[in-house]
Amino acid sequence: MTKQKHTNLTIGAVVALIFLLLYNVSTFAYSCQTIRDDVIRLHIIANSDSDADQQLKLKVRDAVLAECPDIFDGSITPEDAKAKITPEIENLTQIAQTVITENGYNYSVKVTLETEYFATRVYDDSVTLPAGKYLALKIVIGEGVGKNWWCVMFPSLCLPAAEETDTDKLNGIFSKNQKSIVLESEKYEVRFKIVEYAEMLKDYLSKDK
Repeated sequence: MTKQKHTNLTIGAVVALIFLLLYNVSTFAYSCQTIRDDVIRLHIIANSDSDADQQLKLKVRDAVLAECPDIFDGSITPEDAKAKITPEIENLTQIAQTVITENGYNYSVKVTLETEYFATRVYDDSVTLPAGKYLALKIVIGEGVGKNWWCVMFPSLCLPAAEETDTDKLNGIFSKNQKSIVLESEKYEVRFKIVEYAEMLKDYLSKDK
């Protein structure tokens, strides 16, 4: 084999490898987008980082989560869940406000259903959600400058800390490929990081505009 042919083969192999890597990453990125489309997050932001305000945040959380079984009753698709939660925003606002008032605070509360950017996060050491923009029920208490609390509202994975996440709730909502990504994140560590950088850039550029 001549030197020129060997060089051409080497270049061809490198180009093929690059295309393969790009294909794998783009396929993974698409799967991550389908996961984001199938999830509704719950995001609660406390008035401040004081112990009292952080405890109040958790009380609001518990009251809101108590309503979830009724809100999502019978929901088997993200579309069902979104359709059911939208008309409940006023009711959830009243529930949160009642908790705040009953605990002796005069903070306002704002409840919205909006798209937010989230970094790659691991829920209860078992479910990894890729970075990107998700539909989220966002609850801001008072000034909303305290530490936040988040979970997966749909599929319903918001459980007390003492309980284990019931990943069976992903059945019927996530495909086999989606479940593999969120439950076996160690297999996709590099791709998760690439997707996170890409989504961070997209979020930055969208804010810049």
